[in-house]
Amino acid sequence: MNRPAPVSSRLPDFTWDTLDAAATTAAAHPDGLINLSMGTPVDPVPPVIRQALADASNAPGYPLTAGSPALRDAIAAWVARACGAGADGLGVLPTIGSKELVAWLPTLLGVGPGDIVVVPSIAYPTYEDGARLAGATTVRTDSLTAVGPSSRVRLVWINSPGNPTGRVLPATHLRKVVDWARERGAVVASDECYLPLGWDAEPVSVLSPEVCGGSYDGVLAVHSLSKRSNLAGYRAGFVAGDPALVAELLKIRKHAGMIVPAPVQAAMVAALGDEAHADAQRERYRARREQLYAAFTGAGFTVEHSEAGLYLWMTRDEDCWETVDWLARRGILVAAGIFYGPAGARHVRVALTESDEHVAAVADRLRA
Repeated sequence: MNRPAPVSSRLPDFTWDTLDAAATTAAAHPDGLINLSMGTPVDPVPPVIRQALADASNAPGYPLTAGSPALRDAIAAWVARACGAGADGLGVLPTIGSKELVAWLPTLLGVGPGDIVVVPSIAYPTYEDGARLAGATTVRTDSLTAVGPSSRVRLVWINSPGNPTGRVLPATHLRKVVDWARERGAVVASDECYLPLGWDAEPVSVLSPEVCGGSYDGVLAVHSLSKRSNLAGYRAGFVAGDPALVAELLKIRKHAGMIVPAPVQAAMVAALGDEAHADAQRERYRARREQLYAAFTGAGFTVEHSEAGLYLWMTRDEDCWETVDWLARRGILVAAGIFYGPAGARHVRVALTESDEHVAAVADRLRA
């Protein structure tokens, strides 16, 4: 009997598994491992959020897939403050973190074989993974003129501030992407998980009137509380934008059981309503960024872009695996640029998410 190929056969090896050898080398350093690779938060979850989670822990019933009224209001209010969006005509929906939505968005939108998903030339791997899961074709480009007049484009991913590059796209560029997609009936999905972390540039949301023209037609913005509020372990994200698209996502997610747990929904309300903890966390990352920037440039690295976001995008003008191994021998683990596409083959990505103690130790190790 001929069985269909497993779905996993459409996907490459899991990105982070390929770092295992370097991680073993780095962990053998006499002073231990400094992990600047994945970018997982290490600072405590703010008390106001933990308290909200605990207070909502007696939750025997099923939560709303659409999010509680309090959560929907909190998302809309935050998007208005942070993205410049208006509340009128805006659809919002909580998601089980942002990666889940990124991976399944092409499928949920009905994208499939014969369709094209456009992603940045250097991009978060899950954009392409999602296209593979849907059976669609991925085109990597930073210029839509390279796509040509094709009517097969169904979804265009943009990411500003970018992961891994930290690049910020100007509003004029974003507006051109939105106009281009609308002319072809394609959806623009903007991954804005690092929007609050502008350092040398001020990021602009796709929901800003100067980008979307005051209409959310065909536009979705993806956000996460993983980095802003140290909630990676909570799996707390949301999508906002075109109300018709959000309604379609909701219908499917109801059938599929893609529901944010009720206690996490309550924690999200607290997180979105409190800017003090987010400001404090931002300052921690700013201080770590300054130390790491000085340490790596002092060791001969060139930092490119990195004007926003949670990473430094760096090169020694050599194959990225040589750089990964050089750093691993000094007990420092970083992400290989090739993870993010062929154009990243001579770069590495350094995350700002390590303890102050470990960040302070990087400079000494680089001099070793």
